[in-house]
Amino acid sequence: MKLNVDALRYLSKDDFRVLTAVEMGMRNHEIVPSELVDRIASLKHGGTYKVLKNLLKHKLLHHDSSKYDGFRLTYLGYDFLAIKTLVNRGVFVSVGRQIGVGKESDIFEVATEDGTVLAMKLHRLGRVSFRAVKSKRDYLRHRSSFSWLYLSRLAAVKEFAFMKALEEHGFPVPNAVDCNRHCVIMSLVQGYPLVQVKQLQNPEMVFERIIGLVIRLAEHGLIHCDFNEFNIMIDDDEKVTMIDFPQMVSVDHRNAQMYFDRDVECVFKFFLKRFNLSFQEIPDDIDDAEGDMDESGRPCFSSIAKGSGFLDKDLAASGFTRKDQEDIEKFIEGGVEKDADSGDEENEDGGLASELNESDISGVESLHLVEQPTLNCDAEGRVEESEQKTEAGLTNGPETQDASDEEEDNETMIRKDAELTKRLRNQKRRVIASVRGGRKNLASRNTYKDKGGSSSHNSKIQKQLSSW
Repeated sequence: MKLNVDALRYLSKDDFRVLTAVEMGMRNHEIVPSELVDRIASLKHGGTYKVLKNLLKHKLLHHDSSKYDGFRLTYLGYDFLAIKTLVNRGVFVSVGRQIGVGKESDIFEVATEDGTVLAMKLHRLGRVSFRAVKSKRDYLRHRSSFSWLYLSRLAAVKEFAFMKALEEHGFPVPNAVDCNRHCVIMSLVQGYPLVQVKQLQNPEMVFERIIGLVIRLAEHGLIHCDFNEFNIMIDDDEKVTMIDFPQMVSVDHRNAQMYFDRDVECVFKFFLKRFNLSFQEIPDDIDDAEGDMDESGRPCFSSIAKGSGFLDKDLAASGFTRKDQEDIEKFIEGGVEKDADSGDEENEDGGLASELNESDISGVESLHLVEQPTLNCDAEGRVEESEQKTEAGLTNGPETQDASDEEEDNETMIRKDAELTKRLRNQKRRVIASVRGGRKNLASRNTYKDKGGSSSHNSKIQKQLSSW
């Protein structure tokens, strides 16, 4: 659905109030009932239904009466809510032409009050071209049900966070300005997508910068996962800028090596096909990276040393779990304690054995061990205990005699309890057997009347119960 902001100027406060009421109702409803919309909006004199009719006219809402009479937001209505909020904040004052379209987003030009042109990215997950979001992205995490509008909002928030963090660490990314719902406002990159570039003055230098960015991201704990010619911008001075970050994952992701190798392979294939670049002439120290190269000249993921940035931990990137964060904190704390205790001396095994020995020794010293008494026999065959037992505080005084008497009393009590339990069990078994026998006599009415089963049977049961 194309974004037409002409109707935005004609919408009143009541229109946006009803749109917001539908948005709030969609938190718990796929189709929001009309009564709930009216109750949340709280317009006077039943004006909600008149406003709903106007919003349906502009295709800001979708009406569904298959199960019950209800409404849901369309992407155009969600766009109007986000744009209205950002305009009220003073982020921009006008919306211009569309400058880009992708499988999961649309990009427009917006202008601020002083005339500065910015880029507005509207996430539109759920298109026919890209609906495998649940299997390819981790936006849902533990959730089973989802809405496309909600997933678009999660993607926008994630991209804004990545863009902000990468900018603070000196990566060539657009300047993140603001974010609301599924809309991200960023600075407009003055350049062209690399896929549209047919010729470069220094393709080797551009290639080195791009591969250096891939390695540098990995050193900070992140992998782009979609690093290709469509997401790389280049200006007239051949300055490179990265874009599109919602799908970034951590280097601790279970498929991290596959994503890293795929990003590198995309760059190699493009430069080989477009610029006929010979990779054998490229130096090994690409952008001063510490990663080693394999036989084909591609950087090796296993040899890249993760730096001190830990952006995947700060941003909770996909693949970085809470367990990984706890392991890193333990590692850091362990390193600090080791530096404080070890001094200038280090073990040949890296200090791990010394740390284990110290922990074992400290644990052993905290225990109070009691020496076991040794038994000796005298000339008359009586058993005597050595002095070690007296040192440990164990004597054959009245305490041991009291303990033996208590043990005998306990044994007699246990024996009596066992006999009583056995007697009660037998009596209970006899009562149950008699009751079952009486029920068998009820099979024939004549025999039951002739034998007088009612009185005799009841008396028998009463005798058994009284004895039990």
